[in-house]
Amino acid sequence: MIKQILFIQGGGDDGYEADALLVDSLKAELGNDYSVHYPKITEIESEPDFGWLKEIDKHISKMEDHFILVGHSFGASMILKLLSEKSSGNEIIGIFLIATPFWKGDENWKSGLKLMDNFSEKLPVGVPIFLYHCKDDDEVPVSHFYHYRQKLTAASFCEIPDGGHQFNNDLSVVARDIQILYSKKD
Repeated sequence: MIKQILFIQGGGDDGYEADALLVDSLKAELGNDYSVHYPKITEIESEPDFGWLKEIDKHISKMEDHFILVGHSFGASMILKLLSEKSSGNEIIGIFLIATPFWKGDENWKSGLKLMDNFSEKLPVGVPIFLYHCKDDDEVPVSHFYHYRQKLTAASFCEIPDGGHQFNNDLSVVARDIQILYSKKD
């Protein structure tokens, strides 16, 4: 049976194209036993969350049960927001978040992006969460990673010395953890 993964891209004008290299790395590391779904998220500027929650929810609903959810950057933060505000009808067996921004501040445009104060209590129970961040990320400072470390006490955290925001387009560390998680589920 092919193992299913849904990968949600990062934001920005070229987020989908830039993250395609991350997806290629993940596919190469995981091999033929895995199918990585990589839909393009369409942004709607007039919505508080830029339309991402509805789009991600739509793609999650298309997945079969027992899949893994992976997100990069803006997409990772929107995965957390969605799963802490709405339960999924599909069974997710693991959540892998890469270079995840933690939205705070009083700017109006951030209001639809911020997590609830008690977001960690609202996430799916029993689903392991893994966070990865490079120390030299110049788009999402590593301080965001430390903030999540305080809020998500049951999650696994992997701090990588270098690789920048795009992890040098190498997700071998994420692939290894996905394989380990799936081996425990078999």
